[in-house]
Amino acid sequence: MKSDASWEHFNQSYPGEFILLGVADRPRLEMLLSAVVLVCYLMTLLGNTTIIVVSRLDPHLHTPMYFFLSNLSFLDLCYTTSLGPHMLVNFWRRRKTITYVACAVQLYVSLGLGSTECLLLAVMAYDRYAAVCQPLRYSSIMSHSVCFKLAAVSWVSAFSHSLVQTVMTLKLPVCGQNKVDHFFCEVPALLRLACVDISFNEAVLSASCVLILLLPVGLIIVSYCYITTAVLRIRSAESRHKAFNTCASHFTVVSLFFGSAIFSYLQPPSNYSRDQGKMMSLFYTVVAPMFNPLIYTLRNKEFHRALRRVMGREPKA
Repeated sequence: MKSDASWEHFNQSYPGEFILLGVADRPRLEMLLSAVVLVCYLMTLLGNTTIIVVSRLDPHLHTPMYFFLSNLSFLDLCYTTSLGPHMLVNFWRRRKTITYVACAVQLYVSLGLGSTECLLLAVMAYDRYAAVCQPLRYSSIMSHSVCFKLAAVSWVSAFSHSLVQTVMTLKLPVCGQNKVDHFFCEVPALLRLACVDISFNEAVLSASCVLILLLPVGLIIVSYCYITTAVLRIRSAESRHKAFNTCASHFTVVSLFFGSAIFSYLQPPSNYSRDQGKMMSLFYTVVAPMFNPLIYTLRNKEFHRALRRVMGREPKA
């Protein structure tokens, strides 16, 4: 009897597959979104790969700022790849399914990468603070070993957080429900399938959001308060403009990513607006990674020169 009860609980908790509803009831919107996701994904691949290759090949860009920017670009490549191709396939399929194992992997990887981006953006704000506010000590503060450790801590902490959330979410019994009202496997959407009280899961999710979302945002805001004060003290207008340009790029990326992620996660699943939540999730998983390379490089003369050097159109110094 005990084994029968355990098997029944297993069947309730672990369906063979999930059906991702997305916007299948609106075919025209689905076709439009498939085109948007395809364009964003291709642009993300091109832009972020360019940043990684140029930063690696040009010695002038072997600095802490470009080390973290390369990390961010690699992260964005993995992030969109963990979700984009499967979404594109599902847009064109009549039966939009994902196996339980694939859903678990997708949830763990995408949540881990998204959490890493939150922490990495906070680390990049600290790097800008050290560069602007402590210029004489910058090389010692942001040494190669320190940069590597900060990046490693961001990745390990984020994927540890993702493991906890993934296990807690997928162990909930769903009592035969397998229709996920989303484009991909995400915590708020999966919690809505549970047929038990999820107040504890909601509390843990809220606490983790404070650590992964709000705390990094707070550190970024504090960093930029110090940076703004330091920049305003610079006498040279050209130096002020350069400092503000560099920091403005990072702050724009922060606003795009954190704004949409906070909207999606900092509210109980019971109050989760499904259509708005789905569109916001597309923004921070597909659209924001496409904009990151453009924001960081569009007005960056240093990167433009490095790109020309790598392409052989400008003599190497």
